[in-house]
Amino acid sequence: MIEVKNVNKAFAGKTVLTDVSSVFEQGKVNMIIGQSGSGKSVLAKCIVGLHEVDSGQILFDGKDFSAMNRVQRTEVRKEIGMLFQGSALFDSMTVEENVMFPLTMFTKKSKKEMQDRVDFCLDRVNLTGTNKLFPSECSGGMQKRIGIARAIAMNPKYLFCDEPNSGLDPITSIIIDGLIKEITYEYNITTVVISHDMNSVIEISDSVMFIHNGQNWWQGDRDSIITTENPEILNFVYASDFMKEIRTSMQANRK
Repeated sequence: MIEVKNVNKAFAGKTVLTDVSSVFEQGKVNMIIGQSGSGKSVLAKCIVGLHEVDSGQILFDGKDFSAMNRVQRTEVRKEIGMLFQGSALFDSMTVEENVMFPLTMFTKKSKKEMQDRVDFCLDRVNLTGTNKLFPSECSGGMQKRIGIARAIAMNPKYLFCDEPNSGLDPITSIIIDGLIKEITYEYNITTVVISHDMNSVIEISDSVMFIHNGQNWWQGDRDSIITTENPEILNFVYASDFMKEIRTSMQANRK
């Protein structure tokens, strides 16, 4: 579990996050949504320590990350898996080398142990036999799955996914969503997903946090998104007439 308590953050005098508090539960897909520039990415970077908070606390299973020294933070970061928006694979490395990278950096496993772990992770994301390919030889969906394999290589307790469906077609997006959800439940990970994809929100989220103007404006489960009358979240999630019709249909099906 990750707890965010009264976090404030500003850059060059411009406030980005204001008194943000939230809880991201273990074994669940916790989504952060919001308009571009709302502060959701800054919040995620504060949680993993890429930005220092101006005030407030970030707690990983009750341990105050914001108060830790460099060595202590490094130990926590070893338990964090990251899936970046653009996958962030090393072009000069094979699939196998990409997935193995965090193991070589942060563990003292033998070559055999690392190889076994890489093979396991690739098999888990349905990429068995792709070890010697290079990222350029892989489709966008495959690259996302390679990114997931690398993110879980260290058997993390916490998984952060930044726009995991960015640039993917609808069918591949569904596959990636399903994989993230399966891994979260299977390994009881605290998963935090930043997304603009409302299909993902409706399909796989257990908890949704809506950031508006740097504040935790609304939070609830995916069923609550369908029934909420909060005007800001309605304007964001159901901005188009098509999405409004979907909401009306979903509300009717729940009666």
